[in-house]
Amino acid sequence: MSVRGKTALVTGAGSGIGQAAARLLAREGAFVVVLDQSADSLRETLAAIQADGGEAMPVVADVSDPAAMQQAVRVMKLAAALALGVGAAMAGRAWQRRAPLDFAGKVVLITGGSRGLGLVLARQLAAEGARLALVARTERELEAAATALRAQGADVLAFSADLREAAQAAAAVARTVAHYGQLDVLINNAGVIQAGPLAHMQADDFADSLAIHFWAPLHTARAALPHLRAAGNGRIVNIASLGGRVAVPHLAPYAAGKFALVGLSDSLRTELAVDGIRVTTVAPGLLRTGSPPNALFKGRHHTEYTLFAILGALPGLTVDAESAARQILTACRYGLPELTIGLPAQLAARANALFPSATALVQQIIVRLLPPPTGPMGDQARTGWDSQTALAPSPLTHLSDVATAANNEQPHH
Repeated sequence: MSVRGKTALVTGAGSGIGQAAARLLAREGAFVVVLDQSADSLRETLAAIQADGGEAMPVVADVSDPAAMQQAVRVMKLAAALALGVGAAMAGRAWQRRAPLDFAGKVVLITGGSRGLGLVLARQLAAEGARLALVARTERELEAAATALRAQGADVLAFSADLREAAQAAAAVARTVAHYGQLDVLINNAGVIQAGPLAHMQADDFADSLAIHFWAPLHTARAALPHLRAAGNGRIVNIASLGGRVAVPHLAPYAAGKFALVGLSDSLRTELAVDGIRVTTVAPGLLRTGSPPNALFKGRHHTEYTLFAILGALPGLTVDAESAARQILTACRYGLPELTIGLPAQLAARANALFPSATALVQQIIVRLLPPPTGPMGDQARTGWDSQTALAPSPLTHLSDVATAANNEQPHH
């Protein structure tokens, strides 16, 4: 009996045989409800399933408690409804996985590759033998990233460019091909986060977001297309965001740019399939990449940053960068059409699609709980580094702070 597209409930899934069974079912294409008394153990199981590219929903409950088990069954019924969409996705994956891409010897161009998620992707690709071209705007960050990667034996070409300009995007692709003789994979990862109330956002904030999140990927993809066609099985990975599927409060310019990128990415996927180019749209939720200090904040700067930094470090709500990168590379390897990273992001995206009115109501409540607009000083953008408080950094942001140091997010003077 095939379990693909089915919903499975695994009790005692936090460790041992239960965890192994849950992972096996997920790998076979089932949507798995994992149940255990330990929330920490369930987080480990969920992370392992997601790293394998599977889908799961955790439930903390005591199997000896009848009421708790009834609740678990209700959750499983809800999961079965959600799994209708997952089943279709799994069927698509089965077809896609017939021709996985081997990264060894392949040339991968990563925009925004000097720090954060881009750098983590570069490390993992280098470990698989890929040849890397890293592009970013800050030369010192690029130098630090390239030096660290070369120390690990990576083949790295690193150079600065402003991909918002079509000519510079074309030059970046040309330089990569001139150096390596080919281009197999393009990862559009560069981005910027602007957080704060809409009242403090100006037209330039939206223009900047569209420039980096929409125009830069478009310019770079257009320049790369002849070389990706020549590769025969080229790949484009566009790192969008949950904010490109659900408009997250206090991120209006960011959401506008990411929504544009999702539309572009999905259109490219449809149009380029005939050329053998597979395009993956990635929508991560909150990731622990270490990026909050380099984000831009408006409004009540210190409060906005503190909330952003703490939320970006919470286990369960966030996904560590290494796990996210593994999932992205798996999606790229198999040419999956889309990937949403993190259970909270997956649930939010599905809720918005199935229950838009309820989702809108929840978002309105969230807005009322967030810091309100302030005076003219709130119109000025400040980085997280300039907005620190007693709580950020603090033990509450520890996991994110560790990632900041590990992923080249520290200032370079």
